[in-house]
Amino acid sequence: MSHLEGIKQKMAHLKEKEEEALAKVEELQVKVKALEQENLAKEQEITSLSHKNQLLEADVEKLETSNKELKVKVEATGQQSIQSEGLQRRLQLLEEEAEQADANIRETNEKLRQTDVKAGHYERKVQALEASRDQWEEKYEEMAKKYQGVKKELEEFHQEIGNM
Repeated sequence: MSHLEGIKQKMAHLKEKEEEALAKVEELQVKVKALEQENLAKEQEITSLSHKNQLLEADVEKLETSNKELKVKVEATGQQSIQSEGLQRRLQLLEEEAEQADANIRETNEKLRQTDVKAGHYERKVQALEASRDQWEEKYEEMAKKYQGVKKELEEFHQEIGNM
């Protein structure tokens, strides 16, 4: 009878291990899904920042072109000082806008770089969690095989007892 109790204890222990492994696999799958969603959000943010960067670069080009045109007009016309002052003020405003747009581009590029770094970090994290999940799934399959083996032994043992 003690051999039967030992097998029952072994089966109960294996069943407990199997349940723990299943819980861990589920937990890891939830983490992987959350990280994949976060990674997707970061990729969307990268796309958005890239588009914004392109728009800002186009604005800078327009402002620089306008700035050059105004400089040429100011130099070529040599008009009255009032017109010259107005153009100079406009030129100064355009230069300030160009500097602001340039600062925005640098900021956007920095955010894009940081987002790229974060995306790489999250991709590595997802890979590590997927590897961990795969290990837990392998352990679960091993435990399930052991459980089936012990179950078969117990059934054979019951048959032997029944045949006695």
